[in-house]
Amino acid sequence: MADAENSVWGLVNELASKKGISEIVINGPKQVFVERQGQFIQLSVHLSKKDMYSFIHEIAAYNKKECNEQIPILDGNMPDGSRINCIIEPYASGSPSISIRKYMKTIKSFDDNPGVFDLTPDWIEFLKAAVSARMNIVVSGGTGVGKTTFMNLLLKELSPAERIVTIEDTIELSLNIPNVVRLEAKAQVGGATIGPRDLVKNTLRMRPDRIIIGEIRGGELFDLLQAMNTGHDGSMTSIHSNSPGECINRMETLFLLAGFEVPFHVVRRSISTAVDFIIQISRNREGKRVIHQIQEVTGMEGTTVLSQTIATYEEDKLEFQGIVPKNMGKLNHMGGLPIDFFGK
Repeated sequence: MADAENSVWGLVNELASKKGISEIVINGPKQVFVERQGQFIQLSVHLSKKDMYSFIHEIAAYNKKECNEQIPILDGNMPDGSRINCIIEPYASGSPSISIRKYMKTIKSFDDNPGVFDLTPDWIEFLKAAVSARMNIVVSGGTGVGKTTFMNLLLKELSPAERIVTIEDTIELSLNIPNVVRLEAKAQVGGATIGPRDLVKNTLRMRPDRIIIGEIRGGELFDLLQAMNTGHDGSMTSIHSNSPGECINRMETLFLLAGFEVPFHVVRRSISTAVDFIIQISRNREGKRVIHQIQEVTGMEGTTVLSQTIATYEEDKLEFQGIVPKNMGKLNHMGGLPIDFFGK
């Protein structure tokens, strides 16, 4: 679909062969940057505004969407699977803005990528066991740290015998199992808004073994927690936050912002019984994406959600913190993790 004469397509295709680029941002015809190892580098290129608009309209058509004065924001995918966001004038001043988050084609599975996220074989064994043992997992992290990439690694460990339903704003998750239903939240369908929360409610009628939500941003959290608490063990989602503690606070905030008139302690109890592990992703000093912390949610004391740190990234590796998970029996029985795993 790429127009060989379009300067934006030319740039995108040229950068596709460059290793280590995780993001391309075009703020204007002369303001083009790429992100490599957590650092933005400005490129000496000159695009035309006309080409930028042509590129946006082609990408909108590819995603079967529109991007115009009535719908000025486009969220979608590139042909190679990379995620793209565009916003046009007058909402972007002087020029449309284009952001492309590169799809890491090289990262396929834990087995194919030893050392991914700076994980040692032992911690990969632990994460595989957590998936097999149907732990409910929340992947937490800031922008561009690899939450979707990490979730895709976890999803590769699902059994092909399971029925999975995924819910996303833009299709990014990658599953290679036969019984999967992909749901995508749409801004408007025939004048009616079909959001993530509507899709989560509907999912409960679709007999899923697990529910996977690309990223929690609103009231759909309420329905996901209910699902996690009523038999849909092994569900997963990601959330934008900078620490496990902040992740729990953000879940509380999203719950309440959704308009539910529920006491704080009820919200917290729902979180404490639904979520098993929070996996925090960040970047190390060199800009490399790493698992920064593995936190286990263990219950409630009074009105406080209790959690314990299983592992923390220290001195360039993920270190066990001396606390055996409360869920160790389940990790052993259902996930195959040796009962003496943490005593080795």
